[in-house]
Amino acid sequence: MQFETLQKAMMAAMKARDKARKDSISVLVSAAKKLAIDEGCRENIPDELVDRAILKEIKSVKEQIDTCPDERTDLKEQYTATLAVMEEYAPKMLSEEEIKAILNEKFAEIIATKNKGQIMKAVMAELKGKADGKLINKVVAELCQ
Repeated sequence: MQFETLQKAMMAAMKARDKARKDSISVLVSAAKKLAIDEGCRENIPDELVDRAILKEIKSVKEQIDTCPDERTDLKEQYTATLAVMEEYAPKMLSEEEIKAILNEKFAEIIATKNKGQIMKAVMAELKGKADGKLINKVVAELCQ
């Protein structure tokens, strides 16, 4: 996701006076800017960095939904709406079949060792930000059996 695309989407939401959408996108823009400053690339923010910031914020909102008390339906609805907006801008994640194909193609020699820790270390370096870590862990566990 390009940083400029996020900024334009935020401006469009402001013009449409859609406060909830603007707030959700604003969180993503702020997270991307903060991550860029932390990594020393304030001017030209790379797409990969924006994707990482988006995924981190989505994870945070999912945790908010999970930890929100059931009697606070108003908060749950707000978090769910925020999550829906953020997921529009999330990078496409790999499916379980695509992960298996990549593992069997690129990491066949490491998988043969059946050392889950070593496999995860190699695989996560390659697939970080492209697939969900829990799904990768599940696929690796299946392959190690």
